[in-house]
Amino acid sequence: MHRTLFEPDHELFRDSVRRFMQKEITPHVERWREQGQVDREAYLKAGAQGFLLMWAPEEYGGSDLVDFRYEQILYEENLRHGDYGFYLQLHSRMVGNYLGKFGSDEQKRRFLPGAASGEIILGVAMTEPGTGSDLANIQTRAEDKGDHWLLNGAKTYISNGLLGDLFVVAARTSASGDKPTFGLFLVERGMHGFERGNKLDKMGLHCQDTAELFFTDVQVPKANVLGDPTKGFAQLMQCLAEERLIIATCSIAHAQVAFDITLEFVQERKAFGRPIGTFQDARFKMADMRANLDAIQAFVDNCVMLHNDGRLSAELAAEAKYLATELEGRVLDSCVQLHGGAGYMNEYRICRMYTDARVTRIFGGTSEIMKEIIGRSLGLDDRKLK
Repeated sequence: MHRTLFEPDHELFRDSVRRFMQKEITPHVERWREQGQVDREAYLKAGAQGFLLMWAPEEYGGSDLVDFRYEQILYEENLRHGDYGFYLQLHSRMVGNYLGKFGSDEQKRRFLPGAASGEIILGVAMTEPGTGSDLANIQTRAEDKGDHWLLNGAKTYISNGLLGDLFVVAARTSASGDKPTFGLFLVERGMHGFERGNKLDKMGLHCQDTAELFFTDVQVPKANVLGDPTKGFAQLMQCLAEERLIIATCSIAHAQVAFDITLEFVQERKAFGRPIGTFQDARFKMADMRANLDAIQAFVDNCVMLHNDGRLSAELAAEAKYLATELEGRVLDSCVQLHGGAGYMNEYRICRMYTDARVTRIFGGTSEIMKEIIGRSLGLDDRKLK
């Protein structure tokens, strides 16, 4: 399908990203998956090319590229030529966005240039062992001690948990018994009382370092509070629509790569004297995937343009994430099936892509949560209908 949202400048940008990925990222992916994380040098190289925090003003090391289509292209080329676990999107948009939206001028001067160059790797710490998608039940606490905040608690499933140098940490700031309030705190590598657990052993995304984080009487300076320490929940909600759009753009791109790999496979692999793609079942599976990929890609592309115009709603973002991640799961399952026994072997990329894709229906809000958001937007909220 010809996609109409990109202009000539976008295609020139895509060419430069593709060359970068093929030269600097592709050759290292297998080693990164074995060692369980990407090299820090990968972020430095991406930063040197101007691919990190592209949205940031030039005074902070960015390129003033607020057009989300450039981010979309970056993710698409990374998924085709790099690896899902090279978390450019987390660093630049999912976390960098908090600094851009809520950071003070002083915080931006301190952190954004290093993040844009790749010297400071970013992470966000929201999920806790007992909360999952229930962010309102966060138990990590921050107490106001006058000249600093005292942070105590634990976070789990934190992406960039080992590589990260600066984390946006969500913590409860209200006293016991009060109506819960939350704040976002900037915790830096080396702060006393801040420790990391071992790299978590995941089903997929093997070159993405995921870890537990522990905070024991961490003294967070007042200068490291991100915005109003009672408005953290609202701040998180403001960034979730874009986060879900990012996941949708990555999921549909990942599914498209899987389709292309499988199309080549079924054209070449033979059974009973002819390519397996010529059998009706395989042909119909490929046709079904092609039609669905085109339909969801068009919807996601439209959401990107709405986001550029500041008109992407939380409900539409939830729809995009739900549709794209669910389709990704179905496509990867079909692609593994069409590969037969080869699809179950780790030496084939489609096998690794299958396990990488499973988490997208979980993080950023599960598919079940997405359906809740969409359903409630229709006025179907049981709390109001009783």
